[in-house]
Amino acid sequence: MPPTRIHHVNFVVHDLEEAMARFERALGVEPFEIIDYRPRGARVARTRVGESWLVLVCPYDPASVPGRHLAEHGEGFFLISLGYEHIGQQLEQLEASGIEVVDQAPRDGILDWRVADIGELHSAKIQLTQDNPVDDEQD
Repeated sequence: MPPTRIHHVNFVVHDLEEAMARFERALGVEPFEIIDYRPRGARVARTRVGESWLVLVCPYDPASVPGRHLAEHGEGFFLISLGYEHIGQQLEQLEASGIEVVDQAPRDGILDWRVADIGELHSAKIQLTQDNPVDDEQD
């Protein structure tokens, strides 16, 4: 099944407040909502861009996935997340087709998001996201 939309695009940054101001000024986006996302060892800020989200990730745990990415690659593009109705089903289809799947099952993302990472495609990290899952058995 194809994705329903680009759910969000993540950028990893050293200074969240400076990055928010830079993106707001440069792109004219609405103010960001800040979330402390302890499972990933990062402060996260998000704002809407049409039907999608622009997400800034500022790791405070250097051993976290975004912390390691920042140390290895510096600030910049981190990942793109594609929206699906049922990411559990999509993960099963990907595995059956031989695509590398990092997360074997969906996990909690920020707020009401469920997410799952798959491998890189053309050097880009790809994630699947589902909004407002009502029945975890579907995943």
